[in-house]
Amino acid sequence: MTTPPTPPTSSPLRSSSPLPTSSPAGGAPPPGPAIPLSALLADEELGLRLVAGADDPAAVAVHWVHTSEMADPLPYLLGGELLLTAGVQLAEPERNARSYAERVVAAGGAALGFGVAPVYDTVPDALVEACARAGLPLLEVPPRTTFTAVGRAVWRLMGQARHRELRRVTGAQQALATAAARPDPVPAVLHALASRLPGRTVLYAGDGRPYAAAGRPLPDPVESALNRLAARAAAGTASAADTVEGTHLTAYALGGTRGLALGVATGSREPGDHTVAGVAVVLLSLLTARHQGADEATRTAALVRLLLGAAPAEAAAALGPAPWTVVHAQGEGPPPALGTPLLDTADGTVRALLPHGHEVAEHPGWTLGVSAPSTPADLPAADAQAARALRRARAAHAPLARHRASGLAALVDPAEAAAHTAALLAPLGGEPLTATLRAWLSLHGSWDRTATALGVHRNTVRQRIARCAALLDTDLDDPDVRMELWFAVRAG
Repeated sequence: MTTPPTPPTSSPLRSSSPLPTSSPAGGAPPPGPAIPLSALLADEELGLRLVAGADDPAAVAVHWVHTSEMADPLPYLLGGELLLTAGVQLAEPERNARSYAERVVAAGGAALGFGVAPVYDTVPDALVEACARAGLPLLEVPPRTTFTAVGRAVWRLMGQARHRELRRVTGAQQALATAAARPDPVPAVLHALASRLPGRTVLYAGDGRPYAAAGRPLPDPVESALNRLAARAAAGTASAADTVEGTHLTAYALGGTRGLALGVATGSREPGDHTVAGVAVVLLSLLTARHQGADEATRTAALVRLLLGAAPAEAAAALGPAPWTVVHAQGEGPPPALGTPLLDTADGTVRALLPHGHEVAEHPGWTLGVSAPSTPADLPAADAQAARALRRARAAHAPLARHRASGLAALVDPAEAAAHTAALLAPLGGEPLTATLRAWLSLHGSWDRTATALGVHRNTVRQRIARCAALLDTDLDDPDVRMELWFAVRAG
């Protein structure tokens, strides 16, 4: 081992800056599925060699690549990285190597790649011992292999893994759709799902007993745990997950049904499993719609009346007087399980109508706006409330926002308030100035948050607000003016 020189101010190392590996602050998901460390070791062009720290490289998942010569890399790692270094910071490996390896492990680093040359001509023995002690996989990167080449190989392997995942998910979706078209569709869908994941799938009836099942049998403790998980999902949590005796369990409530739930047990969790299961949940929800209760049947009848030309008031009366809640949601992936079949997914926004007693919770990856409870006759107003709540949630980067109580505005007669609003805001000529003014006032005059809520540039917001001030011939910096306008736009 050579004695490391004092590094120059601008070191001629293989890479002087991190590869584009990290996502924005907040720990967003990686750009692709993780790859096993063994895949990198199998790349003969790289010539990487496992020196210490991993008995099974195939079990080590790499999510990112990061290059750093910092003495303490912990503050700069997200977890799951293959950290590449030439050892500039290891001026005294015998003294520094152990703490360095422990800090990488504490940061969640997946593995450490040590570049041989220009600082060292071999991997320091002290670092090999430290990584072996810490259980940190240590790779030797030969002089001919640049750190950039390692990063490029990781992204290439991730792209291949993503392609395989998409093909797997697409094939599973096609298989499930084909199964749903068979004469006995429910067992066929369960068999297709159990084959594609693979594992065991169970459809639980409303009383908690298995209605149909497919796949290999489970040990009694695991079967009982899956049953309990399905009961919890059907009771209102929409979905639940657990791991029992090495078996991964997931349960999903079926929308449009009373108490039905799908239980899935697999030996491992692979990327795309949740998407495949989500497709099965939708299909099973449609296929089991005949099990709906009397209240669901009444709602369906009301919708049929409306489609056949009945007056909206007549259709609303068929829904009954119980309070209803409108939910607007935006996000990616399968629609959130809200416990209702009354869904509209047009224009990229999920709109749902929930009967009384259905609590709305946060859903990962989705932003929700929830209206106040409403009678059927007031559902259009509740729809507007949910839309405003969704805009407020998106502007505040919150997962869920609910319609706020009217407060003092409730003391004003709605008809008089609407007439005053129409007269006051008439110079604006309607949308988009009125909508911009409403959003700007609700967000306390924040240009950036208003731009986010409306999906326009901040300069567009400034121009529209300036135009509003000119047309209304008023000073929007005056708090009294803002208060009056806020009451007006809320009543409009």
